[in-house]
Amino acid sequence: MKKVMIFVTNHATLGSTAQANGTYAPELTHVVSALLAAGIEYDIASIKGGSAPLYGVEPDGDEVNQQILNNNQFNNKVDNTLTASEIDINAYDAIFYPGGFGLLSDLFEDKTVAAISAQHYESGGIIASVCHGPAGLLPITLSNGESLLSSVSVTGFTREEEVDFGTIDDIPFLLEDALARNAVQYSKKQPWQSFVVEDKRVITGQNPASAHAVGEVLVKYLS
Repeated sequence: MKKVMIFVTNHATLGSTAQANGTYAPELTHVVSALLAAGIEYDIASIKGGSAPLYGVEPDGDEVNQQILNNNQFNNKVDNTLTASEIDINAYDAIFYPGGFGLLSDLFEDKTVAAISAQHYESGGIIASVCHGPAGLLPITLSNGESLLSSVSVTGFTREEEVDFGTIDDIPFLLEDALARNAVQYSKKQPWQSFVVEDKRVITGQNPASAHAVGEVLVKYLS
């Protein structure tokens, strides 16, 4: 049976502000829903392990989000994330980075998770991410000394969407600029439209609306 490792943030606020944040739940739950529907297993890990902060958990008509948030196994995995440095990445067929602003404060530069992801990718694995999740790709350096992003095209949360969301002045850095500087090509569509880029076993989605599509593409790669 195929299995996916999901890396989530331990950072519980929006940048250095006191605004509660972490991983944006719908970007995690929609992918988990797609995996479960396909009979694919998953684990959740973070840099420190333990309970992972989620936001976007309030009922808002997103039935997929609420269904997974009410799943006891899912909640147990979120409340007891594995410690990244202790996992055996060889047991997994893909890696997924959900978004959320917390990731811009830890996973964007964490060398331990980056090294695990590099090993996985160079062993033929798949790496997927959505919204701010592609920030987790920034520190991934391959064995030839080059960054993963230097060989792939990607998308990710845009400047326009940061402005619309009211976070442009509080984020640690602008993801669009970082991806545009480091990737072969950065692409985007109109704000809040679903958009997914696939390139060399790297799957990226632009925004929350892209999460379900990222999950479906990831399932396609694992089938």
